[in-house]
Amino acid sequence: MASSVPTRQPSPATPPLSGTTTVRLENVTKSYGSGDTIVHALAGVDLTVEAGSYSAIMGASGSGKSTAMNVIGCLDRPTSGRYYLDGQDVATLDDDALAHIRNRNLGFVFQQFHLLPQLTALENVILPMLYAGLEKQERRDRAVAALTKVGLADRLNNRPNQLSGGQQQRVAIARAIVNQPVLLLADEPTGALDSQTTKEVLNIFDDLHRSGMTIVVVTHEDDVGARAERIIWFRDGKVIDG
Repeated sequence: MASSVPTRQPSPATPPLSGTTTVRLENVTKSYGSGDTIVHALAGVDLTVEAGSYSAIMGASGSGKSTAMNVIGCLDRPTSGRYYLDGQDVATLDDDALAHIRNRNLGFVFQQFHLLPQLTALENVILPMLYAGLEKQERRDRAVAALTKVGLADRLNNRPNQLSGGQQQRVAIARAIVNQPVLLLADEPTGALDSQTTKEVLNIFDDLHRSGMTIVVVTHEDDVGARAERIIWFRDGKVIDG
């Protein structure tokens, strides 16, 4: 009889989190390479993000801010330390469980929009719900509601090449929020946008924050960081302020 591989589970000794905590990193490190070429991207990060808050992670290139975002987004595992997302120690989970968490608990917005060019705006937003197992009518209703929330109710059937850069980013935001995530992560979300479109996208983030969504933005732009309630500064793989 084939032996089964035990599922990695959170430790029973895991301390309880308050009901208001979405993210907690405890002494998290992340290293790449080995020997003389090893790079310590994160060097013992302690960080808490409260539910319903709006935070910006800032720092110079190479400070560790993007690596921290990848760990928080379950796109990368910490080398050591613990990461609790909504009360669960996700560092203990296998790849399938992490994929499920990324789909159902996290929303992602990137500098590049990553829309599928052959799909309409509506179809792009529906896509993550296919993996979530929702019924067809609920998928459509949620997608229409999300696109309406970002001001694109009249662009449901447009493909990406029929939309401006700002409109494409709005579709990406709608796609990120359609599964009602506990945390919205945005990595340089305005890096490819002009100043006016940047303001429009940031206004959407403001609206989402007012509705109770937890938002973490990685940015090098001061005006983007200034829209957040809290700025978390990284340097040399560590949190130095915030």
